[in-house]
Amino acid sequence: MKLSIVATLYQSAPYIAEFHQRASTAAKQLVGEDYEIILVNDGSPDNSLDLAVRIAERDGHIVVVDLSRNFGHHKAMMAGLEHALGEQIFLIDSDLEEEPEWLLEFSELMAAERADVVYGRQQERKGGWFERWSGEVYYSVFNWLCNIDHPRNIVTARLMTRRYVDALLQYREREIVISCLWVITGFKQCEKLVRKHMSSESTYGLAKKIEHATNVVTSFSETPLKLIFYSGLTIFVAALAYAGYLVFIRLFSSQTVDGWTSVMVSVWVLGGMIASFIGVIGIYLAKIFSETKQRPLTIVRNVYGRSKT
Repeated sequence: MKLSIVATLYQSAPYIAEFHQRASTAAKQLVGEDYEIILVNDGSPDNSLDLAVRIAERDGHIVVVDLSRNFGHHKAMMAGLEHALGEQIFLIDSDLEEEPEWLLEFSELMAAERADVVYGRQQERKGGWFERWSGEVYYSVFNWLCNIDHPRNIVTARLMTRRYVDALLQYREREIVISCLWVITGFKQCEKLVRKHMSSESTYGLAKKIEHATNVVTSFSETPLKLIFYSGLTIFVAALAYAGYLVFIRLFSSQTVDGWTSVMVSVWVLGGMIASFIGVIGIYLAKIFSETKQRPLTIVRNVYGRSKT
């Protein structure tokens, strides 16, 4: 099979029919009839699954992978890639914020550059000034902490070769941050500037973004643990120097050493730092706990349409 188009479904009912029509048209223009469209139902609470299965019943190119519950967008994408059979795999969101027609442009660039990956990148991050500014800060801090060159403002849409996807699927960690896996897998990757549409409000509030950032950093970097060590070392040296200063004043000066105020401030500051440091270590221990259990990334309840392809 020449081409697999992979998309996930979560509250996607309003978009499935149009996505199917546009993705099919783009695929036929590129490879004729030698393609499949894999739709992964990530425990969607609406009738996305029913609609997708009906389409699969009348279109032999459609494969519907129904997960047993909601596992999350990143794990659902990995499940779709595991089921893809194509020599090239086009990963894209199904909500039409990303255009299925990008497949043709991505394919042209892939052939011209002889690349293994062509990914979409927004020239400007969507949202207000604060979201754009915070996004720049996030990527700068993240790249510094993780020591990788993560492209800014990338989208889900990407065209990949079979060998790249096979390499990507070798990662077996349970705490998945797929955008980072895309980067560290390597191979020649080219960006294509795109304009992403806004069909709905983002479900990522500030709390969710902070949680995501924490998960990304602790999944791909040991720098926070090193910072804890260096912070402790700095505090120890500063405390040792201050203790020497106090001894000097006590022995060689008549100046009175301040008491309770400085002591209480020091106790609260150090107590807060110790609590936060323990919390960082706890996050890493939780990830180790999750990885050692070796639970499956996803559980597939049923696959519809595979026998027809």
